[in-house]
Amino acid sequence: MKAAVFHAAGDVRVEQVPEPPPPGPGQLLIRVSKAALCGTDSAEWDHGPLLAKPPVVLGHEFTGTVLAAGPGTAGFAPGARVVSGAGISCGTCEWCVAGRTNLCASYQTLGLHRDGGLAELVVSPASICRQVPDALDDAAAAMAQPLAVALHAARRGRAGSGRSCAVIGAGGIGAFIVAAAVGLGADPVIAIDVADGRLETAAALGAVVTVNTEREDGAAAVRAATGQQGAHVVIEASGVPASPAAALAMVRRGGDVVLVGLQSHPVPVNLFALSTREVDMHGTLAHVCAEDLGEAVSLLANTPLAEAVLGDVISLDDLVEGGLRPLAERKARGKIVVDVAGSVLSARSVQEDGNAANASAEPCRDNSPRPRCVCVLLPRPARPGDQHGAEPVVRYPRTWKGCRRARRCAAPGLPETR
Repeated sequence: MKAAVFHAAGDVRVEQVPEPPPPGPGQLLIRVSKAALCGTDSAEWDHGPLLAKPPVVLGHEFTGTVLAAGPGTAGFAPGARVVSGAGISCGTCEWCVAGRTNLCASYQTLGLHRDGGLAELVVSPASICRQVPDALDDAAAAMAQPLAVALHAARRGRAGSGRSCAVIGAGGIGAFIVAAAVGLGADPVIAIDVADGRLETAAALGAVVTVNTEREDGAAAVRAATGQQGAHVVIEASGVPASPAAALAMVRRGGDVVLVGLQSHPVPVNLFALSTREVDMHGTLAHVCAEDLGEAVSLLANTPLAEAVLGDVISLDDLVEGGLRPLAERKARGKIVVDVAGSVLSARSVQEDGNAANASAEPCRDNSPRPRCVCVLLPRPARPGDQHGAEPVVRYPRTWKGCRRARRCAAPGLPETR
C-alpha cells in the first residue's frame, strides 16, 4: 500500500509498504479517507526525530471507513465512517485507572510510535475511535483529534459557563482552542495574536474580543474586556518565549493559566505573582478520548470550525512540498488536509487506463501561480444538494504537482469535491 514514511530529519518518503495485518481483538482496520497535518508532523520532518521512532508512517489526525473489525469491537461494523484518537494507553496503570489515559505509563501515539494515518490503511484500537455522522464530511472529520486536544486544554483551565477565557495565539491549535472555549460556554472569549487574518478566523469562531498585540497592549485589553479583573483562564497556545509571562499578566487573582505552546528553552516566569495571587498554572498533554473525542465530533458537526480553518487540500504525493515544508516554515494558511483516498484513486485510475476510462480531463481551475495540472473527473454516487441534471463527479488531479487546492477547483456547475 502507499504510505508516507518518516525515516529521518528531512527524509519523509511516500512509498509502497506492506499492508497491516488483519485487526486483532479490540482493533479496527481503517481505510483512510482524509488526514490532517499537525505541527508535530512538520517538526519531525524538519528537525526530528523528536518523539517519533523511525521508520514510522506519519499521521495522527485522520478519518476513514472501517474495512474489518476484530473481536470485541461491537458498534463498529465494516463500512462505518470513523475518526480515531491518537493515543494508545494500557488501561491498567494508575493513570489509566484514574481516567487520565493521556498520562499512561506506556502511552504510544499513532504516527509517532506506531504506524499512523498517512497511508491507505491503518490499524487503530476501537476504544479510541468514534463514529462520524453523515452531516460531517471527511475533511472536517479529520480535524476531530486536534479539536479533542483543544477541548482537553480548555478543560484543564476550567473554561466554561460564567468564566472568561483569553487565548494567546489564534493560529494552528489556538483556533481550535477558541472554538473549544466557546463550545464549553466561556464568555467572553478573547483572542490575542499578531496577525489580523488569524484574529478574523477567531472572531468567526466566536471570540467576541480580538487583540492584535502589535497595535495594543494585550494585558490592558484583557483587563478592559473583563471589568479590569483579568480573565478567569488564559490559555497560551503560541509557544512564544514571552507568552507565559504575558499570560500571568492577563489572568485574574485565583485564575488559571494553561500552557499549550511548547517552549524549546527555559523562560522567565514571575513566581512571586504566581504565589501571591494564587494563580494555578497547568500543563496539558494530548487528549482523553473518553471525554474529548466524541464532543469534538459533535462540535465539528454543529459549528463553522472546519470551514473557518480549512486551508489547502493536498495529495499524499505533495505531502512534503505542499504540507510539511509550509508548516515548518510557518507559511501555511489554515489547516492542511491530505486527501489520502483521492490520491490513491487518482493514481490507480491513471495507471489502469491512460485515458481514465469513464472520466474526462480538463485544465485545472485552481488559479494557482504554480504550473497547472490536469484533473480527472470520476463518477460518484449522487448526494442531496447536487444540481439537477448535473452529473455528480469527484475531481482528482491526474498530475498533482502544482495543484495545491484541488478541493476548490471544481468546474462551474459541478459540485465541489468532498
